[in-house]
Amino acid sequence: MRALVVRLDSFGDVLLAGPAVRAVAAHAAHVTMVCGPLGEPAARLLPGVDEVVVWQAPWEGTHPPPVDEADIPGLLTTLRGNAYDTALVLTSFHQSPLPTALLLRMAGVARIGADSVDHPGRLLDVRHQRLPDRHEAEAALDLALAMGFTLPAGDDGRLRVLPPPDTAALTGNGPYVVVHPGASAPARAWDPGRHAEAVQELADAGHRVVVTGGPDETGLTRFVSGDVAVDLGGRTSPRTLAGVLRHADAVVSGNTGPAHLAAAVGTPVVSLFAPVVPASRWAPFGVPFVLLGDQRAPCADTRALHCPVPGHPCLNDVTAHDVVSAVHKLRKERA
Repeated sequence: MRALVVRLDSFGDVLLAGPAVRAVAAHAAHVTMVCGPLGEPAARLLPGVDEVVVWQAPWEGTHPPPVDEADIPGLLTTLRGNAYDTALVLTSFHQSPLPTALLLRMAGVARIGADSVDHPGRLLDVRHQRLPDRHEAEAALDLALAMGFTLPAGDDGRLRVLPPPDTAALTGNGPYVVVHPGASAPARAWDPGRHAEAVQELADAGHRVVVTGGPDETGLTRFVSGDVAVDLGGRTSPRTLAGVLRHADAVVSGNTGPAHLAAAVGTPVVSLFAPVVPASRWAPFGVPFVLLGDQRAPCADTRALHCPVPGHPCLNDVTAHDVVSAVHKLRKERA
């Protein structure tokens, strides 16, 4: 059996699909993951994925392409050529799977399943209803189970990635705490000055600190690192970042991809979590974590990209001392 797993949005979303992918892979001879450009690096880290097809959908992301530039005919040609037997269409609770299901049906996929609150007509063979407030990783696995795909014996259903490389040459020897100050949306970002204060207070408390960030965040990581932290801004690929996070005592991060990557390598997370999306669905999965941020703030459940409340109080009321205390709590639990 040749199977498709579709998750069209971001890096963290694709990581959260990992348990469902492994369930499919336990029963299929070949698994292809269809994802967007932002999710591609995560898809290539997932155990069970044999092939990755990258396609940018005109209905996903903050800057989707126009329909006439999305190369829908090219996608259909690729999918028809591979003659897939079945497909799981994974979406978040607020997304419709039906546009994707229509394309898969046009491509001749024999059996298609998705969570859908909308009547699917002939687009879905398995129309599943996700449980209220179910974590995204659990909801994806629930759909896989509804399609008849069970995890192999001994698989605990947690997030997982392929074994990362040794990154001691980047981090140096000895224990450390990772601080990741960037975020995928401004509404989810803690203030850079607060991050810098937390790095200094962690260093004052005797921790070695490593600051991580992407190629477009080097100015931010340089500022946050100051003179006391190892600045790895722009110096890690997704795979090497997994190695850096794996060996950390704890990771301090907003609700963004690296928090889920930390969970996938088994590292506890201090989660600076803006409630624009619900923590019940998006908190670090399967690892110890401490949630910081006012989950009852006026921005709750708005899915806002930019904070709608002056002063960003849901996160900016969090102090550097709160972060240090949370790190100590997680280290004590892990000892």
